[in-house]
Amino acid sequence: MATFLYKLGRFAFRRRRLVALLWVGLFALAGVAASSAPTAASSSFSIPGTEAQKAFDLLDERFPGTSADGATARVVFKAPDGEKMTDPAHRAEVGKAVAELRSGSDQVASVVDPYQAKAVSRDGTIAYTQVSYKVSGMELTDKDREALTEAGEQAREAGLTVEIGGDALLAAPETGASEVIGVGVAAVVLVITFGSLVAAGLPLLTAIIGVGIGVSTITALASTLDLGSTTATLATMIGLAVGIDYALFIVSRYRAELAEGRDHEEAAGRATGTAGSAVVFAGLTVVIALVGLAVVNIPMLSKMGFAAAGTVAIAVLIALTLIPALLGFAGKRVLGRKARKQAAPADDKPNTGTRWARFVLRRPVAVLLAGVVGLGAVAVPAASLEMGLPDDGSQPTSTTQRKAYDLLSEGFGPGFNGPLLVVVDGDKAAADGAAKDIAGLDGVAAVTPATYNKAGDTAMITVIPEDRPSSTETEDLVRTIRDTTGDEVHVTGATAMNIDFSQRMNDALAPYLALVVGLAFLLLMVVFRSVLVPLKAALGFLLSVVAALGAVVAVFQWGWLGSLFGVEQTGPIMSMMPIFMVGVVFGLAMDYEVFLVTRMREAFVHGERPGQAIVTGFRHGARVVTAAAVIMIAVFAGFIGSGEQMVKMIGFGLAIAVFFDAFVVRMAIVPAVLALLGGKAWWLPRWLDRVLPSVDVEGEKLGDAGAPAGDGGKERELVGT
Repeated sequence: MATFLYKLGRFAFRRRRLVALLWVGLFALAGVAASSAPTAASSSFSIPGTEAQKAFDLLDERFPGTSADGATARVVFKAPDGEKMTDPAHRAEVGKAVAELRSGSDQVASVVDPYQAKAVSRDGTIAYTQVSYKVSGMELTDKDREALTEAGEQAREAGLTVEIGGDALLAAPETGASEVIGVGVAAVVLVITFGSLVAAGLPLLTAIIGVGIGVSTITALASTLDLGSTTATLATMIGLAVGIDYALFIVSRYRAELAEGRDHEEAAGRATGTAGSAVVFAGLTVVIALVGLAVVNIPMLSKMGFAAAGTVAIAVLIALTLIPALLGFAGKRVLGRKARKQAAPADDKPNTGTRWARFVLRRPVAVLLAGVVGLGAVAVPAASLEMGLPDDGSQPTSTTQRKAYDLLSEGFGPGFNGPLLVVVDGDKAAADGAAKDIAGLDGVAAVTPATYNKAGDTAMITVIPEDRPSSTETEDLVRTIRDTTGDEVHVTGATAMNIDFSQRMNDALAPYLALVVGLAFLLLMVVFRSVLVPLKAALGFLLSVVAALGAVVAVFQWGWLGSLFGVEQTGPIMSMMPIFMVGVVFGLAMDYEVFLVTRMREAFVHGERPGQAIVTGFRHGARVVTAAAVIMIAVFAGFIGSGEQMVKMIGFGLAIAVFFDAFVVRMAIVPAVLALLGGKAWWLPRWLDRVLPSVDVEGEKLGDAGAPAGDGGKERELVGT
């Protein structure tokens, strides 16, 4: 592989105008396709095989046109102190708001009058109207949401308190500011790392081009493939992360080759052949992690994974072709001013990476114990992990969703924020029996009379729990209803769907880990020609992820340091958090592992002793891996400032996971383990060595002269031509 990539790098360097033109053309073509594509609605959400989904499918069949799985909103009204919502003036204002809600959007399926539905609290101070939509919350437009939020303005002006909750206000998180912060921090870190604006600009430029092509392609295909807006968001985040990383690795290796006295074309070829090989395999691990999301069997997640994997593949291709081409245009400007003035290659003066590696070699046991015990202590809270999906009760207290949630809890009880919809596949006798059984269960606040379809063979019953939607008591109630009422009774609704989603994610975690870590283990065996190095990489990754989950539980579930991160309401951890962290962080962790350890493997293969190979790997790779990790931590930490609890949790979890993996596992535990293993780290059984394909990631076949056999060793200085 190194030989092929070496030739590819030199070709891209020589034909830089053609290569650059091709990528610019693809960028423009993708942009035109995206701008001319029909506007796509957000992807529909379904969880095949779950009871909640079966109930929704049954409702669609037996109650056509009811949009049982459509978005809902609750507009909550509260009378001024000393007054009641039953006062004639307040009734009139609520009536106007109800009429405005009915006419405000074509997607409204029904609006319930609070006085006809007896949705007024016992003390008469609070009332609410429920709005049902024909489509899900993610499929509503900004215009639909504006009509919802503006419906109560006249009532507010008349002195009523009006707040709105429900999933109808759910919208894709705005991430533009976070991305700008991440790119800005990346630019600063790259300038510090390289000491050259040109060298710092190359990774940013190529990452933006790669993300632009990927996201534009997703936008162009969104309508055809039913891709939601969240798909492009994930692709943007992952694409920026790996795009900057991969370009950073190759540019750094190119500068190192120049420092050893090679000419520019040869340096570009060798950088692509060696660091480019690491990029290919690092990219494959990310693709495996993202495509592996299909094992969860949730169509929306599978599509997100495939789309993000495609963006990663584009980032790999750009790193292997466009980076060498741009290096040809950059010439000597890719080096810092000080380096350009040096007449001789840079000396071997120990840098920070060298000094740290030598420290670890002197005290491997102490470093290993400190790293493992430290991460183990942080991981302890993960044993208390409770998973669920956030509801309006986890929103900041300043939002209208949280205020509506609190008003409903005050007037009707917390269970009104998450009613359960029970679907009975049977006649009136079956429905009456189910309603009676459910009413006698612990944790049930109220059961409404059954509503039947035209044929009279299916009924809907609304059950109000005593506790809030995200509580373990409500989760237990859902399971109890399902266990005690028979196969013809199905529990659904937003709360039950969230419970089923959490269970599906929990059940899929072990198979997903086995698939991703197993395939990556085989891939890393091919890369490193070792059994112990991939094993150590996988175990180190698992340790960092469990420690990160422990930190998330401590902050967002237990509330430790919650005020520091703006956590106003503790609760269960978002159910997709573990799998999401595994998928994203695993890919980035393997990036750092492959780039750092392949340089050690390369030095070992070229004759250095095991300990010296570790020092060589850190001398060349530690600064680059540190820069890449700092960039990623900054990108993810930018999301902590979001007002959305879910986005805040993702940002914190990913940032702390990258910190643990890059600085504790890769920088401390990995060299300590390799130091203790010595030459045994690179042991591979002979029979396995014969079976595994040889890919020459280290560039051993390039030879000392750099050019492969038959290339004639031609060296041409083309910079500036």
